[in-house]
Amino acid sequence: MKNNMDMLHGTIGDKLMRFAVPLAATGILQQLFNAADIAVVGRFVGKNAMAAVGSNSPVIALILSLFTGISIGANVVISTLIGQHRPDKVRKAVHTSLLFAFAGGILFAVICELLSVQILSRMSIPDEVFSMALLYFRVYVAGMPVILLYDFSSAVFRSHGNTRTPLICLLTSGIINVLLNLFFVIVLKMTVNGVALATVISNLISSVLLIFFLSRETSEIRFSFSELGIDRKQLSTMVSIGLPAGVQGMVFAISNIIIQSSINKLGSDVMAASSAAFNIEIFAYYILNSFGQACTTFVGQNYGAKQPERCIRATKIALAQDMIVTVVMSMLILLAGKPLLHIFNSDPTVISVGMIRIKYVLLSEGINVIIEIMSGCMRGYGRSFIPALICTVGICGVRITWVYKVFSHHKTFSTLLKAYPLSWAVTCAALVTAYTILRRKTMKDFFDGTSV
Repeated sequence: MKNNMDMLHGTIGDKLMRFAVPLAATGILQQLFNAADIAVVGRFVGKNAMAAVGSNSPVIALILSLFTGISIGANVVISTLIGQHRPDKVRKAVHTSLLFAFAGGILFAVICELLSVQILSRMSIPDEVFSMALLYFRVYVAGMPVILLYDFSSAVFRSHGNTRTPLICLLTSGIINVLLNLFFVIVLKMTVNGVALATVISNLISSVLLIFFLSRETSEIRFSFSELGIDRKQLSTMVSIGLPAGVQGMVFAISNIIIQSSINKLGSDVMAASSAAFNIEIFAYYILNSFGQACTTFVGQNYGAKQPERCIRATKIALAQDMIVTVVMSMLILLAGKPLLHIFNSDPTVISVGMIRIKYVLLSEGINVIIEIMSGCMRGYGRSFIPALICTVGICGVRITWVYKVFSHHKTFSTLLKAYPLSWAVTCAALVTAYTILRRKTMKDFFDGTSV
């Protein structure tokens, strides 16, 4: 397919940008469509409905993080095998990852449905919001199989340097998502269940489209139902690489749940404001994260092809590009913060409180850039345990300590938000040190014959 990219030869900077920009656009569009859920219920149902949808974000992120991490493992394995020019193993890895995603999605959907009340009861959600939050959660998790299938199908395309096809599929399904949001809420008078159902349907559409395009592929990542099966060795490798990455994502989600539980104790206005601000500030994160994923794929392929200098150059270029683009985007969002918050809710209190969160988070995003690139590079080398461990201690440990030792004595929104830049700074320092040591060891052992 013409959208596939040769990462093993030629220039790096332009290819990194061509890889990262569609991926960032995919994340931003995905968040816009998620934000549409909150905006629609905020405008047509009320603040409590808006708070209900927003309060689900951290716990849903926690549930999805495990499989998202394993999809990164699939990306690394397939990328490395492509670099090694082993098409038979690539095909086995593709079909293993897609079958695992769908089957795992079914299992987790059942578990989440059965434990939905217990899960949300730990979120300190106010009584006036809880019933709607539970309704949204139950409808959303029913779509887990197709949500995970989309993530893993996208990872397969990314491993071959193609980030445009997932973007096209998401754009198509996302427009349908927004239209269904309006139809279910305004026409059918549904509440949060309407926007959750619209999300499930749109994910189904995007997954079907991606599988269709994979079946039309002419390269080694071509999908065929007749080849579906589980290669235990490759699945084990995907999990060994992806599980630490999933744990890293879960750590972020757990720390956010702790933060969200503290936010919930500050009242529905702060809940609504924080939810709106999150859905704005996250645009900058998707940009910085896209370069981290680009770094993972470039390093993975070149590591498989035994091109160490190209791995190092890709990491340096990704870091520079990511820093410039993320800082510029963060400043633009800061300048447009109030008008953007007004889209979600016109309440002056919600807008004022929302701006507090936006400032604390976006003024520190440069630190987060380093975290993403260092983690992404190490995952590309197949070493994902170290960044996962560092993030567990640096992110989750610092934030939990801050909430229970500092916020518990000074219960203000500003005090709570200081946990973000502090935890990022600690984690960044540790990751840079770990990367420096790991790179030296990796370069020394580069030609030892190790393969996936």
